[in-house]
Amino acid sequence: MQFGFSSYSFYQYLRDGRMSLLDVIDWIAASDATHMEIATVSLSPEISNDTSALDRDTAMIAALKQRSADTGVTLSNLVVPGDLLGTPEEVAATKDRLKRHLDLAAELGIGLFRHDVAKWAHRARDVAEFESLLPRMVEACQEIAEYAAQYGITSSVENHGLLMNGSERVRRLLYLVDQPNFKTTLDVGNFMSVDENPVVAVAANAPYASIVHLKDFYIRRTNPGEGWNLTPGGSYLLGSIVGYGDLDMPAIVGGIVDAGYDGFVSIEFEGIEDALVGASRGLENAQRIFAEVTAARA
Repeated sequence: MQFGFSSYSFYQYLRDGRMSLLDVIDWIAASDATHMEIATVSLSPEISNDTSALDRDTAMIAALKQRSADTGVTLSNLVVPGDLLGTPEEVAATKDRLKRHLDLAAELGIGLFRHDVAKWAHRARDVAEFESLLPRMVEACQEIAEYAAQYGITSSVENHGLLMNGSERVRRLLYLVDQPNFKTTLDVGNFMSVDENPVVAVAANAPYASIVHLKDFYIRRTNPGEGWNLTPGGSYLLGSIVGYGDLDMPAIVGGIVDAGYDGFVSIEFEGIEDALVGASRGLENAQRIFAEVTAARA
């Protein structure tokens, strides 16, 4: 297992300039981690609005390549938002942007690429609406996967947001896209956004994972106050340090280990604690939990 971080974990520091993306690589190199995902939204002033122009920043691209080589930190995955359900003009622009970022991934030697299919808040009213949208998502994902294949890149969709979430919906998309280089970025916590049991969901989808996002949540049934996200089923979620929250992390990790997954695991911290504390303690807990679970199954 290769443990590392999403750049999203350092958003507190990236947003206000206390760290640059190059500083994050240096911090990871000084830790026990080995890789970093680049989440373009972490380079934007507003977390809900990806304004990153990394694909056109030639100086930063060259610097990232050099810093990765100098430190030995692998650039593991490029994470880019995308709405493939807008107007034809909007979808065409989104596809162009995703393809430019696939070009960027190839230039940086990144072998994994994750994109969305819809805006986070897009929610089908019922199964009939979801089924009506599915062919458009399948066609677009096939096109992106085929473009990625020329570089030997595996593209993926994450269980993310309110539409393409839930383990069965993700597996259904994978089945219909039917491309060998199209998998899922498996976020162990995001299933809670649609009130699905993450222990069951992770075990079901781990065999199809290209990379794993390890995150944790505090979960409450009454409103604790500002900053908590309300799920459709009435739970309130707040990001926590991995291992500190209410998710059954040993059982979740068990599903990953039982599936035979042995690739990149990214800590994705999105809590209100200090990001560097959240990252370092999350990494320690992740390594410990995986070691304990693996030993128990030996």
